Amino acid sequence: MSLRIPLVPHPEHPPHGVEGIDVTADIRRGASILAYRVTGRMPLLPAPAAPERTDGLWRRTCFELFIRPEGGEGYFEFNFSPSTQWAAYRFHGYREGMREQPIAAPAIEPLEDGIRVRLDLGGLPGGAWKAGITAVIEEADGAKSYWSVLHGPAAPDFHAPAGFAIDLPAR
Repeated sequence: MSLRIPLVPHPEHPPHGVEGIDVTADIRRGASILAYRVTGRMPLLPAPAAPERTDGLWRRTCFELFIRPEGGEGYFEFNFSPSTQWAAYRFHGYREGMREQPIAAPAIEPLEDGIRVRLDLGGLPGGAWKAGITAVIEEADGAKSYWSVLHGPAAPDFHAPAGFAIDLPAR
């Protein structure tokens, strides 16, 4: 089942030139595809790099996926850079117990207006999931905006339970 998901910027960090981010996603236990599309002025993009696991991608323009198995406190975070670098982490609870999540390297394809990501989520627990789809956008003037399906009332925090706003039934 393919979903079209518009992201919204955090109100305390408005974008300067980016007007919107839309994500088309087919997320499942197994082969998944996400396409992140940016409208308006394109953000500052990191230089192309080897498609390897890299920490700290969220410090620059980066597109993300969060998955929490229904009923649990543990969750997974996936970072995808337009450079083709990536990261995958597992948490025991809210920002606790972070460690690398073993996965096959995702395929990240730069697009004229964003990126397309193909990844295998087959190693994640079965059952229903809650998901959060997010983006950190750095613009040429240094401004950063934080995009999500839903933001909590405080500072941008993609790990907050409120951000896991997409219901993905068991397949």
